[in-house]
Amino acid sequence: MQMAIDLSEYNVKQGLGGPFGAVIVKDGMVIARSANKVVPTNDPTAHAEVSVIRLACQEMGTFNLEGCEIYTSCEPCPMCLGAIYWARISKIYYANTKADAAAIGFDDHFIYDELELPMEKRKLPFEQLMRNEAQPAFKHWKSIEDKDEY
Repeated sequence: MQMAIDLSEYNVKQGLGGPFGAVIVKDGMVIARSANKVVPTNDPTAHAEVSVIRLACQEMGTFNLEGCEIYTSCEPCPMCLGAIYWARISKIYYANTKADAAAIGFDDHFIYDELELPMEKRKLPFEQLMRNEAQPAFKHWKSIEDKDEY
């Protein structure tokens, strides 16, 4: 955890972006570490947790991080939490809370609120297009017997 916290502090001191750091560990060994990279990469998905998951997957040569643990300097946002679940990380350790993040301007509560609303009441408009044309790819995927499930 101290490494994740150190990464978050370094990121701020160097002017690289938000105060967030994350480390992925497996069997007591550090697999990957990263700070938030949103500003230097101009990538809104480059939060510390997503960045460290990408690095760990590259290092391990897999998209399945089962058996790994993530140490993050702050409770994960909804996007990062989703990525952690998709990566099958086994446990999350965190330092600051989402309330602590909100207090310094990183408030994700509106996303949680939006997810509870029906699509027609959300701030971001949703419109479904060409479902029938998109279905063949789904049907093909379902029919493949030896696919890599994820």
